[in-house]
Amino acid sequence: MPTFALSYATAFYGTDPDRLVTAARLAEECGFEALYVPEHVALYPGAKIGEWEVPADLEFLDPLDVLTFVAAHTERLLLGTAVLLLPYHNPVTLAKRLATIDVLSRGRMRLLGIGVGGLPGEAAAVGVDFRTRGRRADEAIEVMRRLWADEASGATFEGEFFHLDRVFSYPKPLAGAGLPIHVGGSSEAAARRAGRVGDGWFPGGALNDAERQTLWDLVRATAEKAGRDPDSIAYMRTGSLEMSTEYAERLAAQGVTRVVVGAPAGEADEQRAQLVEFAERFGLGDR
Repeated sequence: MPTFALSYATAFYGTDPDRLVTAARLAEECGFEALYVPEHVALYPGAKIGEWEVPADLEFLDPLDVLTFVAAHTERLLLGTAVLLLPYHNPVTLAKRLATIDVLSRGRMRLLGIGVGGLPGEAAAVGVDFRTRGRRADEAIEVMRRLWADEASGATFEGEFFHLDRVFSYPKPLAGAGLPIHVGGSSEAAARRAGRVGDGWFPGGALNDAERQTLWDLVRATAEKAGRDPDSIAYMRTGSLEMSTEYAERLAAQGVTRVVVGAPAGEADEQRAQLVEFAERFGLGDR
């Protein structure tokens, strides 16, 4: 059986800090492993994700600030992003922020999901050429890993977008190997990136089971080609609070290691009832 995490999008659940804390504490109390939050840096009229036109006034709080806040009000929940739009961040400052959260949370910043973004206007708003976002993400992953490494000579990197010459960045993440990076996305490029350099893969989009399996096979094949162990790559999928144990077992049979479900709606008592019922259904308190 996979582990389970909760996803909390302020664009849909609101920005009330009390509601956020209540959901996070209930998730921890009920035995959920982690809490994920998404990111959008900037929206604009006409922006579309698939066929859905994204309202420009949705309130996406900064995910790393949200996770810092959650960490201060919980004790065990792992902290995750699904997904952080990596090409829209400077990897040097991002590496510092992520390591800081990891240190302050005593090592709980373990589920860094990254994506490349799908809205051209969002890229333009932060001065990034939309066509280069994949290459930028690849370089950013390497830059952060070099900054997190404990090298006596510092981090050196020469790329198309980023240049480091014996640069040091402290603190380091508490786990010596740096932070795991999980690649999000439902494209072949995302699957290949996950297999080549990712610690996990989190597909999104409106994929059917056959399409998703084809991409997962591509993740594993790419890992093998790169000389990596495909069994070391975590596989995340979305689910719902209404999902059955049989469905979770089918996901596990496909190699899924973690299922992420949306936070419950309603007031605190309703949220508690939904999370407790889910936890009892899957025996989360027994793990």
